[in-house]
Amino acid sequence: AQRIKLSRELARRATGSTLYILDEPTTGLHFDDVKKLLSVLHTLVDRGNTVVVIEHHLDVIKTADWIIDLGPEGGDEGGRIVAAGTPEEVAAAPQSFTGAYLAPLLGVSRHDQPARNSAASG
Repeated sequence: AQRIKLSRELARRATGSTLYILDEPTTGLHFDDVKKLLSVLHTLVDRGNTVVVIEHHLDVIKTADWIIDLGPEGGDEGGRIVAAGTPEEVAAAPQSFTGAYLAPLLGVSRHDQPARNSAASG
């Protein structure tokens, strides 16, 4: 149902002042479809719209203008901003688990890896 709503909305003429909030729009998509979706989202932004995407897919995250990384863990151990910035800035942030996975994709060097909470990793 989310994809039908998304395709209908994206087919409309963007006003240049629309806020789009998408929750994991790439779930279940083939990589070619992810690339098509990214193209559409970037076109929306280029036309002056704002697109907020909640996503775990690194190929989507690495193309963002700005990332807000929440954590450091999930559930009760999460929900705090651990890093914010461009993909390169988040990739370099030692406290960001997302950054640790993003760094190799962007060629960013990380000297410090985030320390996992011993309760969460045990």
